[in-house]
Amino acid sequence: TASPAEVIRSPLLARTSMALAIALATVAAHAEKADREKPITFTSDDGEVNYEKRTGVLRGNVVITQGTLTIKADRIDFRQNPDNSLSATAFGKPLAFRQKRDDAEGYYEGWAQRAEYDGQKEQLELFDNAILKRGTDEIRSNYVSYNVGTELFKAEGRASTTGDPGGPGARVRGMFQPRSDA
Repeated sequence: TASPAEVIRSPLLARTSMALAIALATVAAHAEKADREKPITFTSDDGEVNYEKRTGVLRGNVVITQGTLTIKADRIDFRQNPDNSLSATAFGKPLAFRQKRDDAEGYYEGWAQRAEYDGQKEQLELFDNAILKRGTDEIRSNYVSYNVGTELFKAEGRASTTGDPGGPGARVRGMFQPRSDA
């Protein structure tokens, strides 16, 4: 797969608005549902973990996994929810995540400076230089959200909170492949 820098530099086949986000949502598939039944594992350079409360703060080269979900970041604050799902706030330059699509080939992948994931609500929010890919389809902006349960993507053109002029700025951009009737 392409690195975040390569993805950012890659040419776009289509420039789009919020309509693309809605169109992309209609072809989305669910993330791997069986992941919430898998153990949460993690590695980092430093961290504080409360096994009783199932919470933690990890810093430095953080990798956290649950089933097919992998998050890599500089820092992750996480908790295991009562339904065994994972909720986390991650920070990176950029952070990256990957999760297998349920009942489909391929993965969801994303990069951003900050991400918030609520496993109970199945809601992912990406902030600043955000890229969300489903296979070869992608959407990018300074704010991208995706709800696994409703299959709705949302993107908003916003100024970067990090002041990075190289990001997507106040534009929403993306591309999606034509549907195959095969």
